[in-house]
Amino acid sequence: MRQLDHFIVGGASAPAARTHQIWNPSTGEVQAEVPLGNAALLDRAVAAAKKVQPEWAATNPQRRARVMFEFKQLVEANKQELAELLASEHGKVVDDAHGDVQRGLEVIEYACGIPQALKGEYSQGAGPGIDVYSMRQPLGIGAGITPFNFPAMIPMWMFGMAIAVGNAFILKPSERDPSVPIRLAELFVEAGAPEGLLQVVHGDKEMVDAILDHEDIAAVSFVGSSDIAHYVYKRGVAAGKRVQAMGGAKNHGIVMPDADLDQVVGDLAGAAFGSAGERCMALPVVVPVGEDTAERLREKLIPAINALRIGVSTDPDAHYGPVVTPEHKARIEQWIDTAEQEGAEVVIDGRGFTLQGHEKGFFVGPTLLDRVTPDMESYKEEIFGPVLQIVRADDFEHALRLPSEHQYGNGVAIFTRNGHAAREFAHRVNVGMVGINVPIPVPVSYHSFGGWKRSGFGDTDQYGQEGLKFWTKAKKVTQRWPDGGGDGSNAFVIPTMG
Repeated sequence: MRQLDHFIVGGASAPAARTHQIWNPSTGEVQAEVPLGNAALLDRAVAAAKKVQPEWAATNPQRRARVMFEFKQLVEANKQELAELLASEHGKVVDDAHGDVQRGLEVIEYACGIPQALKGEYSQGAGPGIDVYSMRQPLGIGAGITPFNFPAMIPMWMFGMAIAVGNAFILKPSERDPSVPIRLAELFVEAGAPEGLLQVVHGDKEMVDAILDHEDIAAVSFVGSSDIAHYVYKRGVAAGKRVQAMGGAKNHGIVMPDADLDQVVGDLAGAAFGSAGERCMALPVVVPVGEDTAERLREKLIPAINALRIGVSTDPDAHYGPVVTPEHKARIEQWIDTAEQEGAEVVIDGRGFTLQGHEKGFFVGPTLLDRVTPDMESYKEEIFGPVLQIVRADDFEHALRLPSEHQYGNGVAIFTRNGHAAREFAHRVNVGMVGINVPIPVPVSYHSFGGWKRSGFGDTDQYGQEGLKFWTKAKKVTQRWPDGGGDGSNAFVIPTMG
């Protein structure tokens, strides 16, 4: 069995008192153990970060960008290894794991342009002989707390931007699949980053609280469930930190009567069931507008869902693999039970699914639920599994209200050929990210990612210019160079002083 360690300067000083098991979701076997750290271990990581960060911040942006370029090349060179390692711990198929790595790399590519992105503003002649300019400076030490479902992408979203602008960074990945974050940190040092600039600590709530309370950590970025996101936000802000905390989701796909249903079904197969539905940007709710649309869509969905292939993470023909842990498998199946008890029609039932030869794996078959209504708990809450719910809408206004009034506001999509309907929907819907005939509307790296309502706490989104602003503070300078002879004739007078 593999024994993992924290990736901090000097390594762990002693054997861990507590550890966490890492499963192989395809086989149901424990494959590794990871130590769970405490506040004392975090102190050591922070001390190392404090030593290296000032010099890194003083390094010119172009040289910092060269490290990001080299890191990008190393990740690309090791992409297959990273994808296979990721799939072995998370359970997603290797093709999905490649996508996980690639979407993280896109933010690293954006961070390679940090000399351009960091340029400030300048106003000449703002007053008599007065110029005003601004600069963005790093905060010092940042931290990221990342979830199990994207162990490559989300860490790179965070540390890529944070480090490029001049911060040191401490990453606490999910203890369920921590090997890829460790490998990324190793590659970052290989790319030329000084030791201590990017460190990885492992832990559970004890480590999270230590990060939120540590006086030398200036900012924390979090992605996870909404209840924990809210907790992280409140505790971090109370400790005087800058915090962005991304929570859960219940993304809707609105299907208008004029939509191309073949396209919709193909999109739903990937968006609802890809990566076993363990994505905050999955599309687990489809909203056909009108009974005729609902019946036509259902008729096409059933054979498409039944044709999905579930396999081990290394199966190149599988559409998706197992879920991450036995506890999560049980939780998903319990939500299907709940939906059935609430009156939903179980059209396709994925409970009790087993894969021949891998009967101990954590597999959940694709599930389709119809006649789901907004008062059902199974609709209100995030299932985070391969479960698609059909919620029928009477008309456009009804369909618009469903995602707008839901507690989550991460992403939404509308499928239509009608430009006016699409424009009206995008303008009015109360959700942070909108797709028009795009089922998973994750913005590209030079825009930003972030949901509304209980899907996001804090005022700044991930990556892009929003990420740059989160990981820096703005300094404004007003300058004047007098040319007088020192007799006070050129004294500066604040306008309000008359």
